Order: sequence, then structure tokens, then C-alpha cells
Amino acid sequence: MFDFFKTKFGTSLSNDIGIDLGTANTLVYVRGKGIVVNEPSVVAVNQKTGRVVAVGQAAKDMLGRTPAHIVAVRPLVDGVISDFEVTEEMLAYLIKKAESFSKKMLGPRVVVGVPCGVTNVEIRAVRDATKNAGAREVYIVEQPMAGAIGIRLPIHEPVGSMIVDIGGGTTDIAVISLGGIVRSKNLRVAGDKLNTDIISYIRNEFKILIGEKTAEYIKMQIGTVASGEPMESSIRGRDLITGLPREVVVTDSDIREAMASSIELLVEATKEVLETTPPEILSDVMHRGIHLVGGGALIKGLDKLLADTLRIPVHIAEDPLTAIARGTGVILENIDEYRESLIQNEDELPATK
Repeated sequence: MFDFFKTKFGTSLSNDIGIDLGTANTLVYVRGKGIVVNEPSVVAVNQKTGRVVAVGQAAKDMLGRTPAHIVAVRPLVDGVISDFEVTEEMLAYLIKKAESFSKKMLGPRVVVGVPCGVTNVEIRAVRDATKNAGAREVYIVEQPMAGAIGIRLPIHEPVGSMIVDIGGGTTDIAVISLGGIVRSKNLRVAGDKLNTDIISYIRNEFKILIGEKTAEYIKMQIGTVASGEPMESSIRGRDLITGLPREVVVTDSDIREAMASSIELLVEATKEVLETTPPEILSDVMHRGIHLVGGGALIKGLDKLLADTLRIPVHIAEDPLTAIARGTGVILENIDEYRESLIQNEDELPATK
């Protein structure tokens, strides 16, 4: 009874916030408001003063355009914190921005999504950074689990569901049943790796150096893993021989070739998870199909390639970019119902030395 009043009292005086903490983008959900923040996970820092100059989209706009003393950095690498203080600053900014939509007396209760297979040290880093950024209570959930909840898969039932979350820094492949992850694999091949592949290919084939933003734009415009109607786009970069600006036209087949090895790794990793899945659950997956979430789900032809290779139906989730953030929102609606699907509670984590 005391816990009930404590929860009721706490939620009336504080916000419930869900955070999809991504390498490329961070989305913030506020209970009762929906997704209120969708910002790049980028922070601009003044190295002379050590102060944060900009966070999110404003900082991303500075990438490649800053003077020597201002550095635009990504504080998350492969889905985990690489710079604790900068991550803390970014989270504080995002939480403050989210709370501006609904002011409350107490600090918020926060659910944070992290990649599969993170270590206890990494979990504690996320928890501490979130608490230092102003959170009253912090709960951690693995992103594929949050994604499955966000697209309303029957995670509590004795039925196998398979989800592939292709984000910016990592791809999480998970098979879920009875509220837990049965088999999973975390792969450091995702959107950022595909951007790097495109940059390398353009440099080697066209002798032009392009930036990350240009590579991402090309990937979104004409990136495809299946041959079809020809597409092309012009890009500008620095000629590696003359050092002068030059413009070239690239086609969808160029980008397909650039991404081929990484896409193959992704397909093989999905196959590996299926090979170790218990037969009864595998039967469910064959019947119900594989669900794609995350920005990588939007790569043209990826669903068809996976379906043809694995001989299992593949479904792209509705609005795959927001699936994990929506999942954190569903968890916040009834935290007790999903408690067993969360990563260890704070008092269950071993102390760090």
C-alpha cells in the first residue's frame, strides 16, 4: 500500500521520461506528451574553457565547420558512453528540454534504452550519468526489448518473437519470449559503419574525400541493397590529387557495392542467432516473421534480402525510428508489469571499485 501511494505521489509531482540513448540520435519520450525531443547525439565543446557550446542538432550543424578550439564530439561510441562528462551534459540538456513541456516539482523518473550485452560498468555509467543529469529514479532496458514493446509484440506470452534493431552505432538482434531475451547478438555494424564504407569507396574509386554528412545523405537518397530502377546523385568533395573541389555523379550500384560487405555481416549475424535459437521458438519466428526497427530498417531492399536469404518473412515496423522511444513510454505506463524485462535494479548491481 505504501509503495502504491509513493508511486502515485511521485508521478503526480514528477515527469516520467523515456530516453532512447543512441549513438547517432537520442529520442526523448514524456508520458502524456509523446516523443518531444529527437536530436543527434552530438555535443560541441570549447576546448579553451571546457564548456559545452551546443548540443544536438545545433552541434551536428557544426561538424566539420568549427574553429580549432571548438570540437564537435559524439559522447557515445557503439552505443556506450565513451565520454562520461559530455554524456552527462547532453542528458541534462535533453531532460531539461523535455521537462520544459511540463514543469514538475520533483526530478523525473527515467527509463533509458541501451544496447544488448552491455557490461555492469557500462550500465552503471549510464545510470550515474542520468542521475547526475537530474533524474530521481533510473531504469535501464535493452533496446531490442524496448523496441519489441514499442511495436506491441506479445513479449509476455510463451511465443517467440525476433527483432533486429539497426541503429547508428550498433545492430542488436534478439529473440524474445516470456518477457526475456532468449538469444541475442550485438554487432558493431550499423548506420555509422555504412557511412564509413561509403566514404572509403568514394575515396578509392573516385579519388574524392567526402564528409560524414554527405555520406549519410547519399545513403538515404540512393542507398539500396537490391538492384532495381537506376538512381543517381551528385556529390561534392575535395579532389585528393589536386586538392581542389570537385563534383561527381554516383549511382545506386556504387553505393550498393560500398555497403555490400557490411550488409553481408549483418545477414550472417542474423543467421547465427537463428541457428542457436531453440526449435520451438524458431518455429514461432518462422510463422510470425522477423521485425526490423531502427533507422537501418529503412535501407531500401534490406527486408527483401533478409527474407530471401533466411526464408523467413521480414516486416519493417511502423515508424521504425521511434519504436524504442515508444517502448520506453509503454514501460513507464506500467513499470511493475515490465519490471522483469528491465536490466538489474540498482540494488542488484555489484559495487564498482
